[in-house]
Amino acid sequence: MKTFILASASPARRNLLRSAGIEPRVIVSGVDEAAVEAEGGAGLPGTLAERKAFAVAGALPPDLAGALVLGCDSMLAFDGEVLGKPADAAEAVARWKAMRGRSGVLQTGHCLIDTATGNNAAKTVETVVHFAEPDDEEVAAYVATGEPLHVAGAFTIDGLGGVFVERIEGDHGNVVGLSLPTLRTLMTILGVRLTDYWSDRTGS
Repeated sequence: MKTFILASASPARRNLLRSAGIEPRVIVSGVDEAAVEAEGGAGLPGTLAERKAFAVAGALPPDLAGALVLGCDSMLAFDGEVLGKPADAAEAVARWKAMRGRSGVLQTGHCLIDTATGNNAAKTVETVVHFAEPDDEEVAAYVATGEPLHVAGAFTIDGLGGVFVERIEGDHGNVVGLSLPTLRTLMTILGVRLTDYWSDRTGS
């Protein structure tokens, strides 16, 4: 069974992998997201996911040779823009005042590399998110927690921000930061079975 490396510091993504029976090694890519975001483009989440995965795959130490490397990146498409993490609290407040009562599309790019073969597979998944209508005091209270400053689109669905999400259309995990069905598909393309990672839980 290949070592599985997550090229992301996201605790939410790590927890999703654990829920799927995979215990990942975490190696942060060091990719300058702001510089890539400045380039713009509709495929930005996919581009960032690929750059993160290839950056980590290209710098693995010898003891991790042959590992699988997963890069992910999430952004919210809203009002014709693709939004990553807000720059500061003021921007987070402004975003929420614009988003409330409306909907956006959470996009997560996935790129999986098998460093044993050099083969890779990638896919960007979209989930429609319908937001509730928090009042100004609720928005201020949410931003004051600091949570929306560290996540794409200035909200989470698996944290405090979940109370402001009325419903979604699509994969819930994708909004958290990683689509598990998509990961299984990418692993299958590369000839790896996700279910093999369950062996540690069955004792085999």
